[in-house]
Formats: sequence, C-alpha cells, structure tokens
Amino acid sequence: MNTATTKEEIIAQFDPSGPGIAGNLFGLPFSPDNSEMIIIPVPWEVTVSYHAGTSGGPQAILNASSQLDLYTKDIPDAWKLGVSMLPVARELAAENAKLRQLTAMHIGRLEKGEVFDPEDPLLKSVNDACENLNIYVKALAQKYLKEGKMVGMVGGEHSVPLGYLRALSERHERFGILQIDAHADLRKSYEGFTYSHASIMYNALKLPAVGRLVQVGIRDYAHDEVSLMKRTMGRIVPFLDVEVVNFLFTLPAEWKIDRNMRKRLLQESFRDMLPPQLYNRPKKGFEVPLLSWFRKEMKSIIQDDLLNDSFVHDQGIFNSDAIRKLKKRLFSSNPGDAHARIWGLIVFQHWWKKYLANVTVNR
Repeated sequence: MNTATTKEEIIAQFDPSGPGIAGNLFGLPFSPDNSEMIIIPVPWEVTVSYHAGTSGGPQAILNASSQLDLYTKDIPDAWKLGVSMLPVARELAAENAKLRQLTAMHIGRLEKGEVFDPEDPLLKSVNDACENLNIYVKALAQKYLKEGKMVGMVGGEHSVPLGYLRALSERHERFGILQIDAHADLRKSYEGFTYSHASIMYNALKLPAVGRLVQVGIRDYAHDEVSLMKRTMGRIVPFLDVEVVNFLFTLPAEWKIDRNMRKRLLQESFRDMLPPQLYNRPKKGFEVPLLSWFRKEMKSIIQDDLLNDSFVHDQGIFNSDAIRKLKKRLFSSNPGDAHARIWGLIVFQHWWKKYLANVTVNR
C-alpha cells in the first residue's frame, strides 16, 4: 500500500521502469493536486463531418497510456514533473451523444444536396451548445492556469480547444499557435455550424492575442481558406511546400531560431544583396502612399467631387471651414496627418453619396 504523502515521497516510491498505475495517465502516480501539468479531456464530436469516434479519444488515450515507457532521451526525468488527466466528464459525453444524433441527420441531408436554412432551430441549438462547451473549457483551464499549472487538452474534434485559447488570451498579451494538421480549419463556418471542427483556427484568429498561426502538414484547403491566408499579411504562416519543409528539417536549430534575429534564414539569405541602410533598418510596414495620391492622381476627387467646398456645404454634415483648412494643410509643405484624416472623409463621402444622397428623411 502506498503511504507517500508529499510529491517527493511519491516520486521516491515509484518505479518508472515497472508497471504503470491503471486509470492514471501514463500510469504515473500523480493526481491533479500534485501534478505540474493538467490534461483536460473533452469527449466532443458534435460537428465532425466524416466518421464519428473522436469523442472516445480521451478515454482511449488514458487506457493505452499506461503501456508507454517513461524514458525520454532529452529529458530523462520528465515524468517527475507530474502529469495528470482530469476525469472524463460523463455529462459532457452524454450531451455530445444526444447532439451528435441530430447533427448526423443534418449533415446527411446536406450530403444529399439539400440546402440548409440558416434560421433552422437545430443549428441554433448546436451552436449554443458548442458555445457552452467553450465557456466550460475556458473556466476549467483558467482554474488550473491560476494555480500555476501547465494545461493541455485531448479531444474530441478539432473545435474543442477554443475555450482554452480564450483562457490563454486573457493571461498573455501575445502568443502563437503551432497547428500540425492535414486541414487548414479556416472556414468562417461549415455546414451551418459556427464552431465547426473546420472553423477552429478561423475562430482562434478572432482573439487579438493570437499573433501568429503557423500551419504544418496542411494538404487540403478550400478556396476561401487560401484567400484568408493571403489577406492576413503574415499572421497565418502555412508551410505548404513539402520539399522546402523537409529541407528545413535538415538544418541545425541555431540556423532557424535566434533570439536576436527573427526570420534569420530569410535575412541572412539577402544580406549581401541589399544596401546596408535597407538591411539594417528596423521592421517597417507596407505604407499606402496616400499623400502622394491625394496631391496628384486623386486631387480632383478631393477638390472637385467628394470634398468640394460647395458639395460639403450643401450636404450639411461636416463643418465646411474645418474641411477647407484640412485640405489647405494637405497641400502645404507641412501636411502632418492630414492625408489620414482626408482618407476617412473620402470613404464616408463615397458611402454617403452611394447610399444616402437620394434618401428622403422625414423630420
């Protein structure tokens, strides 16, 4: 009988080369209280669009894990940190089974060519249940993060980490996601499900704290997903060229990771090709040459159309004198931020002229 009470005593009495403890993750002798890493099991597969079965993943992993040996070459004593999986929530598994029957029928109709109604009560019920799951996972993750523990998850379908990512976003100003997957999972929604397994990364990118999404192993993606990749200006980094990725795996780690130089390989590749003043300057975004455009190509739009003095006066929305002074500053030798303010006005004026100019307002 194990009489150990402290973590040190538990480690001293446990034989890492012997049989594991049944019912414990990896057969380790730890509980959530004395573990440094907590694994949250999420038996959820409500939106899967192919074969079901992932909801049984957490229990299957737990059952098989005690057959693994514990030695790790780089960190031989890693097991001593303590890793523990929380109990699989039976209520969650039951709700998943009930909802899965409904979504399977919905998906079956779609696969027969039927078109779904976005206002279908079934979709609302499923989306609400998935959001409740996100809230549940977030609260559970926050509890253990506040205790200073590391938190991991096992599912379940791909949608389940969103609540955990929300918890991280409230603790960290900035973090990145490494996604190792066959699919991009960047759809705005899929089959009517807002929190679809195919939308997890789209939903994750709604979190401002997610600074970078690096995707590895992607072999299947839709047209709108590729469009999103291009629009994010580097926020999504998909490694789609298998030959390039395989080559990079052969390079020494110090060539790829440098605390003092981001994108080291890229920068070093062009060191001899760029002028020193360009190579060594701080990172700079891609600026739109608004000032030049407004003074040349778009000058007539400002002076004769959208910000014409008479037009602005008759429109009666903006202060004509203030607009006139702003235009004068734009064309002066010291424009300051006039071009940025003019741009906002032009966008509004274009919208107003297109949608409201001919609308009669009853006062």
